[in-house]
Amino acid sequence: MIVILLGPPGSGKGTQAKQIEEKFNIPHLSTGDMLRESIKEENSLGLQVKETMARGKLISDDLVLKVIIERVNQEDCISGFILDGYPRNVSQAKSLDEVLKNIAKEIDYIFLLEVDLNVLESRIIKRTQENNEANREDDSSNILKKRLDEYVNQTAPLEEYYKYHNKFNKINGMEEISNVSLNINNFLMK
Repeated sequence: MIVILLGPPGSGKGTQAKQIEEKFNIPHLSTGDMLRESIKEENSLGLQVKETMARGKLISDDLVLKVIIERVNQEDCISGFILDGYPRNVSQAKSLDEVLKNIAKEIDYIFLLEVDLNVLESRIIKRTQENNEANREDDSSNILKKRLDEYVNQTAPLEEYYKYHNKFNKINGMEEISNVSLNINNFLMK
């Protein structure tokens, strides 16, 4: 099963991906986590990623696609995976379609977590405080504003791209986490 979770930063994609991962035993592939891991390695790629994320900019499509291709070809992804944070624009969605076609796989479910963009800043601040993620440079209010602008301009058009896909579903991300999970599971269990 291949699941894509779409939505703005702070919409709960990571939380929902973890729920799906536990329930269906498929890996949660967060591009953000993979890129942050490269930062920890402190190689030249990691330093580029760190600088780009600290400025609130998005990592290049080519670089992210290489990371995705490498990861989905690993053994633990044979039964499927959850993509969280990818694709983030229509160009990436088209590239992903080609990659999946080349490995004879297809997307089974696409969920768009819809949230009020005005609520997201408080969610990010709460997440930072609860998880003691003071070192996460992409969670400051200034960076969040840039990330939301990028989302509106680049990622939101994915709704138009995917809306005719027979497994595209909008989920109200403003509900309690358990209700969002239940709504997603209702689709996954069909």
